[in-house]
Amino acid sequence: MYYYNMNGATLVSLTPLEGFGPEAEPARSWRMFAAVPGDPVLGRGSFKVSHPGQLTGAGHTLDALDQSRLPQVQADEWTARAIEDGRLTAVNTARPGWEELLKWSNHSDKKRVNILAIGDVGSTLLTGLKLLGGDVISSIGICDLSDQITARWEFEMGQISLPWDYDLFPEVEVVAPENLFDCDMFVFVASKGIPPVGSQVKDVRMYQFENNAKIVKHYAKMAREKSFKGIWCAVSDPVDPLAKTAYLESNRDENGNWDGRGLRPEQIQGFGLGVMNARAAYFAKRDGRLASFLTEGRSFGPHGTGLFIANSVENYDETLSQELTQLTVTANLKMREIGFKPYVAPALSSGALSLLLTLRGAWHCGSVFLDGVYMGVKNRYTPAGVETELLPRIPDPLFGHIREAAEHLKAIV
Repeated sequence: MYYYNMNGATLVSLTPLEGFGPEAEPARSWRMFAAVPGDPVLGRGSFKVSHPGQLTGAGHTLDALDQSRLPQVQADEWTARAIEDGRLTAVNTARPGWEELLKWSNHSDKKRVNILAIGDVGSTLLTGLKLLGGDVISSIGICDLSDQITARWEFEMGQISLPWDYDLFPEVEVVAPENLFDCDMFVFVASKGIPPVGSQVKDVRMYQFENNAKIVKHYAKMAREKSFKGIWCAVSDPVDPLAKTAYLESNRDENGNWDGRGLRPEQIQGFGLGVMNARAAYFAKRDGRLASFLTEGRSFGPHGTGLFIANSVENYDETLSQELTQLTVTANLKMREIGFKPYVAPALSSGALSLLLTLRGAWHCGSVFLDGVYMGVKNRYTPAGVETELLPRIPDPLFGHIREAAEHLKAIV
């Protein structure tokens, strides 16, 4: 292992680095960084290292999810201890501005959350954050094209409180568009062109992509102009392609050329997998054959086509997993057959609840940048960066489905 001092931070590498000055002593401080090779556009920007094999290019790929597929790397005492303690952050030194990550400092204060668009999903999500987020949210800003809508919801939310404990819930206030990125978490719930109940559109999410991508592009550029440092949360459909659109568009200059000066890939997360995981649990609770999902199951992939539900990662069954996946993917169609738009469960399971787990640094279901796409996996934000769950071994058939999901997403954007 090779160690370097970068502006007071310790950087470790598997190979010698040119232009980084003389080697330094291994760090005994809390935080350490590892230089990991990667593509400047499609590689991860930074992430928490959970295994020495992630110090190679494999840390950017789907192999990062499966310990058995990672290369065997022998880390020395200091690096191994940093991984074990959860204090080693991998940084992609091919990405412009990676040095800024070395200036990291941990702020555990409550966060400001701003929400764009207060329609059916946005208002339900807002209600969830208001009632459940007092421990991690300082205040909530709301913005919408309609001043009437924001006035209504500011008024409604302002009248929700417990008697004699009037500061328990975060305050909600109207925020102007130009101030949307004066926050720690930006929640994109804007949408255009949702097909009405009874329409013949089979893939509602992809129907929305073209129009919603245009809206995302506008706010991605705004985040770039504001040098936004917080988390960009894509909640609108199709979640995962919109997350990647936000990443790509924020990193283009005024001529459309990539310069890497916008949002880092780890600043963006798609929030659509939470409800798919919850839907799988709904069906698993009602069928004993599928009950293994409740204790051993996992969900992978996008919010929609490409999603795959594993009945168990310990006792994987392809037939049961296929059945549970089909039930989960078509659950929204069943709600439309009843005569309603399926938005309440997504707004809460994928939206409010998952956002709060994110702010709390807890494990949740969401799409993080991996293998050049935003892939839905179990993950959490930690002081050392985004951590994706590292399973001891993912069965080959299941890993094949995860690869198929990634290829499906690559074909979209």
